[in-house]
Amino acid sequence: MRSLLLLLACATLSAGEGRLFFSKSFPGSAPAFVAITVEPGGAGEYKEAVDDETPLKFQLPAADAAEMFALAGRLDYFKRPLESPLKVAQMGMKTFRFEEGANKNEVKFNFSEDPDARALTDWFERISETAQSYFALERAVKYDKLGVQKALLQFETAIDRKRVINPELFLPMLDRVAKNDSYLNMARSRAANLAQSIRAAK
Repeated sequence: MRSLLLLLACATLSAGEGRLFFSKSFPGSAPAFVAITVEPGGAGEYKEAVDDETPLKFQLPAADAAEMFALAGRLDYFKRPLESPLKVAQMGMKTFRFEEGANKNEVKFNFSEDPDARALTDWFERISETAQSYFALERAVKYDKLGVQKALLQFETAIDRKRVINPELFLPMLDRVAKNDSYLNMARSRAANLAQSIRAAK
């Protein structure tokens, strides 16, 4: 299935390569806003403000990016409405946008019943959760050495729940903790084990 999606995405993009944009605005939540872009090759950026000058850059495997673009293709590159007619609670206003040169197709929705829209939303939500885990660990590593163990546990839980898109992004921080005796021994051990598991999975 993954290889089929890759072929479909490549065929669809053969006439020209665009990029995917996703944003979610949900006042009162943390974070209240996220914006994510993904290029066909898997390069991406994550922001928590429109004017964020230090976005988190990441790299998705080509097959993952191809699956996301294939889903966008099945959604007609966002040329049709996706909002469900059902009355549901506010779940955050989401925006899908396909950008190709000067051409942009955009659709906004709170909740969609379309399975492809829900699948693509989940991809972006996992990217968002990955970035939030990264920032939480980064803050702990820099400013709260006693909190590193908790941040590592949360990261490990996210991996177990398959909510981490690009675990290799965490390797430099995990190595830093594992090799620095200023952190708790249990944190160092957990960081080393996590780094070993991530490298083994590659």
